Amino acid sequence: MAEGLREPGRAAPVLVLEHVSKAFGALNVTQDVCLDVRPGEVHALIGPNGAGKTTLIAQIAGALAPDAGRIRFAGADVTRLGVARRARRGLGRVFQISNVVGGFTALENVALAAIVAGGRTLRCWRPAAADREVQAKARHMLARVGLAARADEKAAALSHGERRALELAMCLVQEPKLLLLDEPMAGTGRAEGERLTALLASLKGRIPMLLVEHDMATVFALADRISVLISGALAITDTPEAVRRDPQVRRAYLGEEAVP
Repeated sequence: MAEGLREPGRAAPVLVLEHVSKAFGALNVTQDVCLDVRPGEVHALIGPNGAGKTTLIAQIAGALAPDAGRIRFAGADVTRLGVARRARRGLGRVFQISNVVGGFTALENVALAAIVAGGRTLRCWRPAAADREVQAKARHMLARVGLAARADEKAAALSHGERRALELAMCLVQEPKLLLLDEPMAGTGRAEGERLTALLASLKGRIPMLLVEHDMATVFALADRISVLISGALAITDTPEAVRRDPQVRRAYLGEEAVP
């Protein structure tokens, strides 16, 4: 099928990468990458360390411009747009390293995200954060991620898994069209990881997600499709079962003992 076209009766993808490449000097870090994320799906991006995942995610988020290729998001060409403009168009990102403000309460963190999404200035954020509508929206999102009882706790006092859930609430309150999840399980223990996986599973079908993750149990539990990046190029994009069986993927990344 030609790039940019879609099968009859299938909704247009939310995110499309067309032949995206990035090099640093003589090192080709991402090479001719083509993938898409469809409405409501969880699309996982996996690969060994050094495969180019971080560079590709930076290009999707707008932190790096590709040397070649095109990125379309929510029906528009965003290839040359920066991080802030892509975020305003509905690209929500959860970082590998937590991005919450430790000195603010959980409620204040989510309220701040809601204020930014509403286009209001941060110079008057405290009065805005006290707005009943903002407070109600923030509390609703905290309840959505299981943190209602922790709303008035400082973010620094939350466990690592709770901070990951808080960061997700900060994304959700901005009503994103796509969630870009950059290793959300990093640093979480088994119980916290299972709770976060269940939380993400509860969002399936409602918000499309591009999930970058090393935890294969999480990937195979959540993904509708998986793309495997090896040495900067896509080795395969297919269903979890097809990826699980692929000999090249097993040799280069999964390993016999790592496949659930």
